[in-house]
Amino acid sequence: MTMNTDAPIHPLAAFAATLQWADVPAAVQRRAEDLWVDWFGSVLAGCRARPVASIARFALSQGPAQGPSEVIGLGASSSPLMAALANAAASHFAEQDDVHNGSVFHPAAVVFPPALAVAQSIGASGAALMAACVAGYEVGIRVGEFLGRSHYRVFHTTATAGTLAAAAAVGRLLGLTPAQMQHAFGSAGTQSAGLWEFLRTGADSKQLHTAHAAAAGLTAAYLAKDGFTGAQDIFTGAQGLAAGMSSDADPAKLIDGLGTRWATAETSFKWHASCRHTHPAADALLQVMQQHSLQPADLAEVTCHVHQGAIDVLGPVAAPATVHQSKFSMGTVLALAARHGHAGLTEFDRDYLAPETVALRERVAMVLDAEVDAAYPRRWIGKVTVQTTDGRLLHGRVDEPKGDPGNTLSRDEITAKALRLAAYGGAVQGPEAEAAVQRLWQVAQWPRVGPLLA
Repeated sequence: MTMNTDAPIHPLAAFAATLQWADVPAAVQRRAEDLWVDWFGSVLAGCRARPVASIARFALSQGPAQGPSEVIGLGASSSPLMAALANAAASHFAEQDDVHNGSVFHPAAVVFPPALAVAQSIGASGAALMAACVAGYEVGIRVGEFLGRSHYRVFHTTATAGTLAAAAAVGRLLGLTPAQMQHAFGSAGTQSAGLWEFLRTGADSKQLHTAHAAAAGLTAAYLAKDGFTGAQDIFTGAQGLAAGMSSDADPAKLIDGLGTRWATAETSFKWHASCRHTHPAADALLQVMQQHSLQPADLAEVTCHVHQGAIDVLGPVAAPATVHQSKFSMGTVLALAARHGHAGLTEFDRDYLAPETVALRERVAMVLDAEVDAAYPRRWIGKVTVQTTDGRLLHGRVDEPKGDPGNTLSRDEITAKALRLAAYGGAVQGPEAEAAVQRLWQVAQWPRVGPLLA
């Protein structure tokens, strides 16, 4: 079969197919390395979690039992497809992986796992791996922006745009031509899926979302390499992504500043171990408590002034029944932050249903704020009004939550976070994790990508 190359090549496909590491500005290269190390911590934090273990067992049962691609933290290996499936599931479990504000998209969880698995399989260099990952970030973020706010009300953008991001990263490693990349996009887009309904019962679907996106994108890229064709206009065709999944899609977002605006560098790190929609309010509450020397017992009522997206995602979680569900409860996150100064993994595990946490959770409410909503998703403003037990009315505001590009983490903080997450996951000992992280910082100099853990 001859692949049809008569259709105009979408600029996004051409960009992804031709990007070289040398094309990426030095500052963006450094940010990509930051995101890579940050992601590694999230994989280790989640690799032994119950829902992740289910997906990993499934992947390894499908075989091969040994292969060129590492299943991180489990001392196992398999095919690129199965390793990507397991590692992508692990990446999103701890709610500590990165996020791009404007697209409301978590790139690391769906880009690094398939790219790493393929790079290990084909013996790619570290620079080739990182170029592919930047291509995945740039594509996935733009697809998320293109699909818009209406898409996010029902669909988990990381799951849907994630298929395209994974296809771009793997396709770049496989050396797809622009025409082949366009076919890969078509095959990836037709597999886009992921609905928010799981939040209502605290189901395990979120791990399946990232696992499926990584595997579907990888599959699409390999098929395109073999001559398999996909929709030529998966984005704006009459029955494409915009038609089926959005009422406010903006095709211009797909090529916004392509090659000059580096969306990779706009990506934020997550400080609290919870849904990103909770972070701005948590930081604003901590600001008020620090400025006025408040204790949790001083908080009579906390009103969070939020955007509609926060209400859509967090609103269904009124009384969280699991640790993971509690990470989507604004009241729980603010209660933990108020009690401990940070809503981290151990705080959630230990205290999400503690009587003090639940009591404070019930004193937290969300209201739609016109200014915050108008700024979202480009900016995630945190605003809270605090009524104290002694009758004071206090206000807090944070324009850039900790982890945003303007309030980012240093490399020392990223290293410390990655090691903290590795220790939480328990899959590797401290010295092994420390050695791995130090190696990961040098990824662009690797002549060949091998296992991340000994």
